[in-house]
Amino acid sequence: MREDTIVSLRQPGSFSEDPLTDILRSGARRLLSQAIEAEVEAHIAAHAELTDGEGRRRIVRHGYMPERAIQTGIGAVRVKAPRTRDRDPTAPGGRIRFTSSILPPYLRRSRSVEELLPWLYLKGISTGDFSESLAALLGPDAPGLAASTIGRLKAVWWDEYEAWRRRDLSARRYVYFWADGVYFSPRMDRDKQCVLVIIGADAQGNKDIVAIVDGYRESAQSWRELLLDLKRRGLEAGPELAIGDGALGFWKALREVYGQTREQRCWVHKTANVLNQMPKSLQARAKGHLQDIWMAETKADAQNAFDFFIQAYGVKYDRAVERLIKDRERLLAFYDFPAEHWKHIRTTNPIESTFATVRLRTVKTKGCLSRKTALAMVFKLILSARRKWRKLNGSNQLAELIEGVPFKDGIKQIKHAA
Repeated sequence: MREDTIVSLRQPGSFSEDPLTDILRSGARRLLSQAIEAEVEAHIAAHAELTDGEGRRRIVRHGYMPERAIQTGIGAVRVKAPRTRDRDPTAPGGRIRFTSSILPPYLRRSRSVEELLPWLYLKGISTGDFSESLAALLGPDAPGLAASTIGRLKAVWWDEYEAWRRRDLSARRYVYFWADGVYFSPRMDRDKQCVLVIIGADAQGNKDIVAIVDGYRESAQSWRELLLDLKRRGLEAGPELAIGDGALGFWKALREVYGQTREQRCWVHKTANVLNQMPKSLQARAKGHLQDIWMAETKADAQNAFDFFIQAYGVKYDRAVERLIKDRERLLAFYDFPAEHWKHIRTTNPIESTFATVRLRTVKTKGCLSRKTALAMVFKLILSARRKWRKLNGSNQLAELIEGVPFKDGIKQIKHAA
């Protein structure tokens, strides 16, 4: 084997340069410099008609700022930012300054590195292991990335969460809510048993985080406070449909605060609850019969499959059937909404899939999570996950739902003139 075909594996703490990384970093430095130079030239050109009291161009080049290193995913990239001079700073309107949108004055880490830090922590890297992990990824001289950085980051995350929690919602309109209570015990403080989460879909089909607060065992009181706070901050109109587990105190609170909202029970939760009341030898077959209900083409077909399940299992497994029939209409509400939305609104999967990672992180965290740390972690993780959320299928039909256009078996009903 030729020596140049051998790939050296880097162990934590033994970061070593290689020619490819050097080339990438050198190229990145040139590209960054060229981009900033283009920015400053565009800034000067945009003010070319301005002159000072002596008839000279008012905005001119004025050397460079001191060189600084920007931490990136390929290590430190050193760059000198150009600066401009305003020859007539006392003119009406005040001094004209140049600020690079690519390289803000106080930037020390690229966004990818800023996101790397919380992800390393949230994914399970302990604070004590940060120095080794970052040295292996970014090089041994990465400034400002010591273990203490995480302590400062958590304080920043909490401030960001608090500002977000108080944001104005008067311009928002959600068509769907997915609601759930996410448990982290025994890692959370005993006085706060779970985190209450609502994810919404707006009129354009975009999913958004609506609320994240800590609550006591998903109680109706905790949900009521959450929903009333949403209304107080401007969310006057409730969603057309809310999706959640039947055990939530959420439903009682929802009827009190947003009484016009339709209710859809999560089929994943319901299936698990029903099957838990049946012997394992029957669960695979019964699960198929439950699937026949929610996969039916029409509500009438779903009702027939519902009746079959009751007849097939009601005599021997009455407790399982009771759990199913108590939410019969609320399990089939999705048939009155566009068929393109069915796969989105039959379950609380948008919340479940997002919080699988959060639960993994809380298991790896040593000791008890404080209220602030848990909420800040949840908030940052969902913000990161949100960028990967897909728009709802059939997003053009969401506005029609808001306008009150009826749907039957997933198909829009056209009103004929009298």
